[in-house]
Amino acid sequence: MLLFPHPVVSTLQYELYLLHPDKPDKIERGVRTHVQCRFSNFDMNHQRLPITSGDILQFRRRLLHWYDRHKRDLPWRQDRDAYRVWLSEIMLQQTRVAAVLEHYREFVKRFPSVQRLARARESSVLAAWSGLGYYRRARMLRRAATEIASKHRGQFPDTAAELRELPGIGPYTSAAIASICFGEPIAVVDGNVERVLGRVMGRNLSRAEAWQFAQRFLNPNRPGDFNQAMMELGATVCVPRQPRCFLCPVSDLCATRGELPRIATKARQKKKEISYLLDRRNGSVFLIHRTQHSSLMPGMWELPEIPSANGSGDSWITVRHSITTTDYLVRVVKGRAPDGTQGSWVRVSRLAELPLTGLARKILRVAKVI
Repeated sequence: MLLFPHPVVSTLQYELYLLHPDKPDKIERGVRTHVQCRFSNFDMNHQRLPITSGDILQFRRRLLHWYDRHKRDLPWRQDRDAYRVWLSEIMLQQTRVAAVLEHYREFVKRFPSVQRLARARESSVLAAWSGLGYYRRARMLRRAATEIASKHRGQFPDTAAELRELPGIGPYTSAAIASICFGEPIAVVDGNVERVLGRVMGRNLSRAEAWQFAQRFLNPNRPGDFNQAMMELGATVCVPRQPRCFLCPVSDLCATRGELPRIATKARQKKKEISYLLDRRNGSVFLIHRTQHSSLMPGMWELPEIPSANGSGDSWITVRHSITTTDYLVRVVKGRAPDGTQGSWVRVSRLAELPLTGLARKILRVAKVI
């Protein structure tokens, strides 16, 4: 077996050994590939296009073999239940898997079926969703559940075209459900899939091109597993920065084996300071209820916002919170709400039932109220 003194390669050897303890030849090939790419002036933009039919067959076979051995054990993969797959796909939109896992388990415990979700009040659904953000997803989830229960007798449509007619379900989500749950040979494209395909093809792809190539690469015999394998590869190996090409099952079919030139830079985060009042008396907390006509997070509960403390030292606790492109420094002042403030006293024991904003929930946790 190859032995290299370089610390990066030594670490690589150990990592490969953990993955393939009984296959020294596979470890050696992985190390050689990585050394060639990293230390021998390997052309990271070599072109091996066009992709042939034989390449695509090899790609499918290797990717599915890798997925069968290395896929993550995620709760929505335990069966092909359409309700659970749909719920996971909606939760995972613009959210990391690690942030979703506990919310998913609690949500399924509270609403174990599409019928139960359809019968639930919106406030209960928002309360269960609290902390995931983008609350429009939860509202559309409930609307779609109501439609499935009333128009489809509690059964999910089994084609992507029919699924797209439900509220909150677009081309990606409909294709994911149809392929995973019903075996429809239709490809999915999310950020992970688009990145994998762009690197394999050796160039940045337009969204339309990504969908075309995804459909061309799709394994029609196992479309659901293949779609999940593409997403899994992008999430765990073909990652945005420092892709782990030495662990990739299709690296020798890839035109890039590394980063593509970035075509856009991420917007710089803005910084802002805001302050909130925490008024707690006799086992209750004073909260503001956003109206259903509010442009932002309608129907949610929050602490009353007050003029910024501006670093005056009057804040009781501080919390950091990010929303899209803004990083907030949140100062929390402990005191009494001014007379005339429109709000309600809520028992601490009821807070778990309310649809709190993510920031309000974070403050109350830091303050050890909940």
